[in-house]
Amino acid sequence: MSPTKKEQPDDQKMAKKLVEAYEKIKSQVHQVIVGQDEVLDQLLIAMLARGHCLLEGVPGLAKTLMIRSLAQAIELSFRRIQFTPDLMPADITGTDIIQEDKKTGHRELVFDKGPIFSQIILADEINRTPPKTQAALLEAMQEHDVTVGGKTYHLEEPFFVLATQNPIEQEGTYPLPEAQRDRFLFQIIVDYPSREEERQIVEQTTSTFESSLEPVIDGPSLIECQETVRKVPVPDHVYDFVLELVRGARPKEESSASWVKDLIDWGPGPRACQQLVLGAKVRALLNGRFHAKIEDVTALAHPVLRHRIVPTFNAEAEGITVDSLIDRLIEEVPTKKEAVL
Repeated sequence: MSPTKKEQPDDQKMAKKLVEAYEKIKSQVHQVIVGQDEVLDQLLIAMLARGHCLLEGVPGLAKTLMIRSLAQAIELSFRRIQFTPDLMPADITGTDIIQEDKKTGHRELVFDKGPIFSQIILADEINRTPPKTQAALLEAMQEHDVTVGGKTYHLEEPFFVLATQNPIEQEGTYPLPEAQRDRFLFQIIVDYPSREEERQIVEQTTSTFESSLEPVIDGPSLIECQETVRKVPVPDHVYDFVLELVRGARPKEESSASWVKDLIDWGPGPRACQQLVLGAKVRALLNGRFHAKIEDVTALAHPVLRHRIVPTFNAEAEGITVDSLIDRLIEEVPTKKEAVL
């Protein structure tokens, strides 16, 4: 990567450090997790872009183990919250409790912090708790603050919410509202492993094999990497591609194709544009470039957009998936030939 006007030697060093840390983190996590390279890539890209992730997959695919292993490799504080129908907002954020000074007998309200006061939060089966409790995460995810009893407490940086949900069991669940889903940078689909990977999983987990994960990077270093990501330049034609892609998915846009109006009930908002650009910047760095390209955007379009597009009843009745709609959107966006840099 050769220096440009926007790229200084320090940026080059940080970009190199970022890539090295990325490879080491993957190596550490793969001591425990077999396969799932694309899922792990997307998790790391989201974290470098300061984003939260929603993982969707059937039980037994090591979603929880992957997130726990990732927290160990990055040396961040970690808490797992099991979302259940009886979970209350205070069980997440914490609450004021009365404490008495044994010497003076004076009583005062003291804030007892909840599990949200960690750097990586695993919200396990987030769709099993009612909307009131789900909403307790909104302020934390957006502002990285928690307000209780009129007082606002800032969360330690970096801060990530990595949530899981089961797509096949809908009884007794509460689907996340669009406003909350939009807070997640990626919705990541965790699929079954290949035959070879599954054999390795079975051999590894039914033997005396033990892994020992070592931290690769700490919180302050991760924040430095996130700042480097922000400095990656984006050409005008890439911004144009992002805008055309996102705006083209909105059925109320005059310029939207007729099939969009028929098959999409609700499209993505401006946050989708922001997060596509940030994700593209991270992917560019990880591929040895200090500039984003259209291929970076298209590679991340599905995890960024799939939870921000609501298909119509007609689309669902015809068995048309959101991912297939995104494929069609990408195909129809005109692109300019990119210069070789």
